[in-house]
Amino acid sequence: MLLTPPSVLAKYDVPKPVLEVLERSNVQHVSILGRRGPFQAAFTTKELREMMNLPGASMVPLDPAYLTAPEGSLKLTRQQSRTLQLLQKGSNNKPGTTKKTWSLDFFRSPTGLTTPNNAGDKARLSLGHTILDPSNRAVPTGETSTLETDLVITSLGHHAEPSAPWYDPSLNHLRTLSGRVVDAGGRIVRNVYASGWAATGARGVLVSTMMDAYAVADTILRDHFPEEDVHTTPISESDAGAGGGQDTPAAEAIEVLPKHVEADTFPPEVEAWLREGRVTDFEDWKAVDAEE
Repeated sequence: MLLTPPSVLAKYDVPKPVLEVLERSNVQHVSILGRRGPFQAAFTTKELREMMNLPGASMVPLDPAYLTAPEGSLKLTRQQSRTLQLLQKGSNNKPGTTKKTWSLDFFRSPTGLTTPNNAGDKARLSLGHTILDPSNRAVPTGETSTLETDLVITSLGHHAEPSAPWYDPSLNHLRTLSGRVVDAGGRIVRNVYASGWAATGARGVLVSTMMDAYAVADTILRDHFPEEDVHTTPISESDAGAGGGQDTPAAEAIEVLPKHVEADTFPPEVEAWLREGRVTDFEDWKAVDAEE
């Protein structure tokens, strides 16, 4: 967003006030800090490819040592191999050919921020250098450095709501199998489904989430109309999310919803939420859709 020309962003649903701020932006370089290395990076190949193709911006070349798999490491996954290829190739615009640049600064962990005392001065971001321990956790090496900057944006990742039913603390999101929610005992929660970040964690671009939602919708249709020939929207192995993977529900399942409901009445909970404004009906949704 910070490096994309506002004229390009204007083609999409970026709010006008945001575009006006970006048009006044003087950002020339963006440093993306990561506590670990490229083989542990959480971004997808689609996200990285979009950055590599930024118009009017180029990536600062990485240290070649970062692009070599550690000795004794396991075989790279398909996504890791594709990420490595993109990093080795570099950005579409070659270094030194653009005014704006960006860099991936691996093995750096922010430890403090010193704000400027005088107008025109830059803030100083303190960085602790890191290395991976045998369990692939980032641990400090004792070395430090500083980075002068005008702006710091934190990226702390996404966790699903911990108080939500069937939240899995080991994943920080719901556990699913082909879009079907799974409880702590590994049992399918019948007729309960999840897609998007709630089911996969923070990963992928908008189209990844959209394709995942289509796949989960197909799972729902197959569960309720088994005699119909419903084909799951194809997704690649690396992008398979809540709706991806094998369509093999667990043999054991638990029931949390009534098997039979009256089609012309709402459950009491929904009636109460409608009164409280916590649920939107279809007519209200159409009004929002028309406005958008």
